[in-house]
Amino acid sequence: MEQIDRTLATEKNIALVAHDHCKSSLLEWVKNNSEQLSHHKLFATGTTGNLVNHHTGLEVTQMLSGPMGGDQQIGAMIAEKKIDILIFFWDPLNAVPHDPDVKALLRLATVWNIPVATNRATANFLISSPLFSQESKIKIPDYEGYLKERLK
Repeated sequence: MEQIDRTLATEKNIALVAHDHCKSSLLEWVKNNSEQLSHHKLFATGTTGNLVNHHTGLEVTQMLSGPMGGDQQIGAMIAEKKIDILIFFWDPLNAVPHDPDVKALLRLATVWNIPVATNRATANFLISSPLFSQESKIKIPDYEGYLKERLK
């Protein structure tokens, strides 16, 4: 599939997701970076969003809890170009009942070429990048062009 440019605005739409064993780590990371994150729009799966809002006061648009469909909601937003960055602290050592949803979420983030951090070190690299708070371009699939070709 051909690719086209997508511009990520200065104010990013950032999805925050964390498995149960990783929620405290994500919360600590958000607290440490709350000033910078406050300049962006935050979205999160249910429990994670509640924790972030309660402990930091940051405004977070909350989806359903991950196992109840929240991971899929975030994935749909990625496909709709409504999420620019995914911060997903996942636990690779513990299987979760919604593992297929987790895999689908990470797959969509890769398909749509958005920056993804799956651990604290990568999240630190992302947030310290100058691109985090400035307009930047990414390459994404040209789905509209693909449809035009398919419908000929």
